[in-house]
Amino acid sequence: DAVQSINRIIDVFPHYQQAQVRTQLSFVLKAVLSQQLLARSPGPGRVIAVEVLLCTTAIANMIREEKVHQAYSSMQTGGEAGMQTMNQALVDLYRKRLVTKQEILSRTTEVKDLERMLKTAGG
Repeated sequence: DAVQSINRIIDVFPHYQQAQVRTQLSFVLKAVLSQQLLARSPGPGRVIAVEVLLCTTAIANMIREEKVHQAYSSMQTGGEAGMQTMNQALVDLYRKRLVTKQEILSRTTEVKDLERMLKTAGG
């Protein structure tokens, strides 16, 4: 996912350089997109689910302060800014009847969160 992608970029560097990398990354990063292709239902083909993390001032501060794990909650509430979590993307595809419930449940890393969202959405 987007948060793991940021952590992987930082973790490529030796420990003694990671603070500098966090700072530099927080100034140059614009967005992180994470995507999955899901089986379309009904019918053949695939549909894309996209997680979007935009590097707002708050996200940049989280990167610098080693609090990237908190970015998920910013993504959950950042819809107006254009952000969305993978679970939000999955639920949207399910509501549009482009994928099955079984398909989205097999693709999430946050099952309890997705199940809660489905109950709220009436699914």
